[in-house]
Amino acid sequence: MDYRKNEKVTVQIDDIGNDGEGIGKVDGYTLFVKDAVIGDTVEAKITKVKKNYGYARVEKVIKPSPFRVVPKCALYRQCGGCQIQAMSYERQLIFKQDKIKNNLIRIGGFSEGFIESVMEPIVGMDNPWHYRNKAQYPVGYDKEGNLVTGFYAGRTHDIIANTDCLLGASENRMILEAVLSYMKENNVPAYQEKSGKGLVRHILIRTGFDSGDIMVCVVVNGKRLPAEEELVKKLIGIPLAENNAKVGIRQKEVMDGFAGKRMTSISLSVNTERNNVIMGKETRTLWGSDYIEDSIRFLPTGEKVKFHISPLSFYQVNPRQTEKLYNIALDYAGLSGKETVWDLYCGIGTISLFLAKCAKQVYGVEIVPEAIADARENAKLNGLTNVEFHVGKAEEVLPEKYEKEGIRADVIVVDPPRKGCDEKCLETMLMMRPERIVYVSCDSATLARDLRVLTDGGYEIKKVRGVDQFGGTVHVETVVLIQRKDT
Repeated sequence: MDYRKNEKVTVQIDDIGNDGEGIGKVDGYTLFVKDAVIGDTVEAKITKVKKNYGYARVEKVIKPSPFRVVPKCALYRQCGGCQIQAMSYERQLIFKQDKIKNNLIRIGGFSEGFIESVMEPIVGMDNPWHYRNKAQYPVGYDKEGNLVTGFYAGRTHDIIANTDCLLGASENRMILEAVLSYMKENNVPAYQEKSGKGLVRHILIRTGFDSGDIMVCVVVNGKRLPAEEELVKKLIGIPLAENNAKVGIRQKEVMDGFAGKRMTSISLSVNTERNNVIMGKETRTLWGSDYIEDSIRFLPTGEKVKFHISPLSFYQVNPRQTEKLYNIALDYAGLSGKETVWDLYCGIGTISLFLAKCAKQVYGVEIVPEAIADARENAKLNGLTNVEFHVGKAEEVLPEKYEKEGIRADVIVVDPPRKGCDEKCLETMLMMRPERIVYVSCDSATLARDLRVLTDGGYEIKKVRGVDQFGGTVHVETVVLIQRKDT
């Protein structure tokens, strides 16, 4: 039977796709149905037709799945950031565990029995709400010309007005409203992509969940804003003490007894480029510090590892789960105090500093010079002298240190971006022949691809564990222990 675009059909959802979409069949024709939950029977409207499959979206839930819950956010379907918010959190974890397993089988080519034998239970969140310590809000106009901020609707640059995202910190709403109020009172225009005109492009908010420090960075299409002192006055005048008291119980539940928050840093990021990159290359502090501070517990001793975080720093967005993630990576590294460890794609040194507490010597490598400068400062902040950071590509820095200085690697820890490791980086790791490799991944598809290269090069997978950093979304972190076969 041939189906047409905009045709409505009734379909039972029997599976879930990698992007969280429901999968069902109508007369043998496969449909990928946006916003459907496995177990649903829905009326769906077809949006795209291919020869053997098509795409659709839910028009009406005829019979809800036992895994369907009422979404807390009224805008979740429009926004698209929380693709699986209508699925119970327990079922979300099963989906993410299966996603990792299926990618390792389908893309990595490993057998199902083997993957099941090395996979450990996924680490879920105590509370999958208000967990993000960083949010970037685009600023623009709605169809009526009203000044708005919020999030882009899925696959578009249309802004869904929302100042109270349930994944962000509780005070973000007041901060966003303060910036919008400043813009209206001082006739500051929002940036418009099509014309390249206007000033305010994005509002970045970062929160130290452990320290209580708050950073606000306004990204502007210019060197400065009119009446900058008025913006500062608005932001430092936000009644954070009242907010702390108002949501104190929820904060205790979400943030493990966090005491209270305070405005610490207000800055401008200059971005005059006509592109989709959010942050500019130049940052100017308007008030307070150039950075905020936060810390993550080192579980073997309970002490805190401190970090200075600037507007451009890469820092995991879910600090409570990051604590679990890094401590699992540390456990997998199996350090006794005698090892030389390389941390590739080290960023501001977050994992490196954890490793340095248990290793003889740690070398961190990162291509971004500003990140390495932060990493060196963070090492000093924690009084760690057995960690050294290098700017450059891992596939260039490692061979030079190995061949010219004879520095070897007992353990390599790698935490690459979503695209995975560079091919030359994988070749370099195999050339260095460490006893163990700990791979931390934010994309199990590229992880599976890279694991195939490493296992074909003389290594074997010993442990795999997912860590949910992003409740309500389809994303999941994975930690893998890989060991050289001849050890």
